[in-house]
Amino acid sequence: MARDHQGSDLRLGSVLARTEAYTRYAITYEANGLTISGIMNVPEGKGPFPALVLAHGYIDPAVYTTGRGLAREQDLLARDGYVVLHTDYRNHAGSDDDPDNDVDLRLGYTEDVIGAVLALRSADRPKIDDDRIGLLGRSMGGGVVYNTLVVAPGLVDAAVVFAPVSSRPAENIDHFQRRNGDPVAAEIDAKHGTPEENPEFWEQVSPLTYVDRVTEPLLIHHGTADDTCPLAWSERTAAAFETAGKDVELRKYAGEGHTFGPRWPASMDTTTAFFDRHLR
Repeated sequence: MARDHQGSDLRLGSVLARTEAYTRYAITYEANGLTISGIMNVPEGKGPFPALVLAHGYIDPAVYTTGRGLAREQDLLARDGYVVLHTDYRNHAGSDDDPDNDVDLRLGYTEDVIGAVLALRSADRPKIDDDRIGLLGRSMGGGVVYNTLVVAPGLVDAAVVFAPVSSRPAENIDHFQRRNGDPVAAEIDAKHGTPEENPEFWEQVSPLTYVDRVTEPLLIHHGTADDTCPLAWSERTAAAFETAGKDVELRKYAGEGHTFGPRWPASMDTTTAFFDRHLR
């Protein structure tokens, strides 16, 4: 929150695909001194079109390829008339490396999303309406969206998350890393202290601590049968937003798991209606 975040130099590279509705480009942009890769779907037509930055869930960087993740959402939202920028994050695909990112709780991904929005705003491209930008994140990317809302209030106009991780980083580390023997958990403990040893640090890295800073409406989607990210995490986050008087809605989907199946079309109808209301 104290840092002056930078994002610029959005560059369209090769054409990856053309459809009747949009063109898909490889892209790069600058975020706090790093070059970050990704893809961008640009709708056909004159524009300008509102834009969405997409933050994907966890995929092992060793197997990740550019634009991987949120493929259904990338396609549908571009067909609905949104410029879609899907960031790869640092340490993924063609992005620059940040060797400290994992031990620093992957907070660099938040910088990459902020940088993507700022790069869109400074791109001076006639098809992009830089006054209308939203965020969408899934799973780990949902946590990145939470962070972005508290770090940079007013940066975007609306945000949507699907099956998000906990808004308490210590809980995520216990749930996904420590119990699975990930050696990075021990590195995190050594650098920052455990929650028992350094409770102040762990409070300060939780977006729940700063929910009063949020200015954008937030829509949360979560399945009741999610065995990766428990529904209780979203219930607690939504309750904190509500207590702080924020514009938040939690949609629950009976029987849906982490990745959404039969109810995905309905969830996207709700998502596009939400973005249309706040960005059109």
